[in-house]
Amino acid sequence: MSPLTETVLFVYSLVALGYIAGWTGYLRPASGEGISEFAVNVAMPLLLFQTMVKSDFHGVAPWPLWGAYFAAVAITWAAGHLVTTRAFGRDSRAGVVGGVSSAFSNVVLLGVPFILGIFGADGFEVLSLLVSVHLPTMLMASIVLFEVFGRGSGEPVHPLRVVRSFLRRLFMNPLIIGILAGLAWRITGAPLPDVAMRLVDALAATAAPVALTMGLSLRRFGISGNVRPALVLSALKLFLMPALVLVFVWLLGLPPLTAKVAVMVAAMPSGVNSYLIAVQFNTGQALASNQMTIATACAVLTTTFWLTVVVHVFG
Repeated sequence: MSPLTETVLFVYSLVALGYIAGWTGYLRPASGEGISEFAVNVAMPLLLFQTMVKSDFHGVAPWPLWGAYFAAVAITWAAGHLVTTRAFGRDSRAGVVGGVSSAFSNVVLLGVPFILGIFGADGFEVLSLLVSVHLPTMLMASIVLFEVFGRGSGEPVHPLRVVRSFLRRLFMNPLIIGILAGLAWRITGAPLPDVAMRLVDALAATAAPVALTMGLSLRRFGISGNVRPALVLSALKLFLMPALVLVFVWLLGLPPLTAKVAVMVAAMPSGVNSYLIAVQFNTGQALASNQMTIATACAVLTTTFWLTVVVHVFG
């Protein structure tokens, strides 16, 4: 077994372990929520802080990277929206859920351990550039679409309310706080004290194994109807989106490591954010839950496929 395949199996084995632990009752759902809260609020922000302070981003092209990735996001999101509304006859609000489920990669709980395991610290530097804009961009798109479709009463869109809601959620997000704090410290040029660096390193190192919380989440949400649209949306997420990113990064001539990380992030299945947006819209909860579960179950094979492709194309 190749080291790359072994790493893929390791990450998704953590997901499977979390699912089995929840299914057997060995771990309660509250355990998964606690681990996930620790990961998102402590471990991941510190890992991003550490990366912003210590990494050398020379040679990484952020604008072409962002352009290639989010062009694929926009196309895939539109495809998911149209499939949900036109092919399956759901309303526009459910279409938003279908779109975001098709395009919102699980960048943190699966993307971080996956990219660290496959591409190491250099790959994580590229991932950090995506994380730094991924959440704000997807959050803004979701809030705007919620304003447009989520009210259901013909109420006009208020730009100031959109901006206020976006900024409040953005600057209260621990991941964004970790990135901004790391950039601020980097600008000062001051070294971190040894004790502080050891503390950051120790807590940041716990970020990778928390993929098992994804398994606990899948057990909690499960599958409950809407299987056919969920299958189609999963196909868009796992095949259309990474294929689009692959084409765009190749056309733009991105460096091999940057291109590989971008494609593999696009190949990640949807995370819990799509379900949370469905809850906020009060529509499409089962659709988002099913799509997340099906896509994650299939991703152990599809990510292996895309990893083989990017290694063949980019070396």
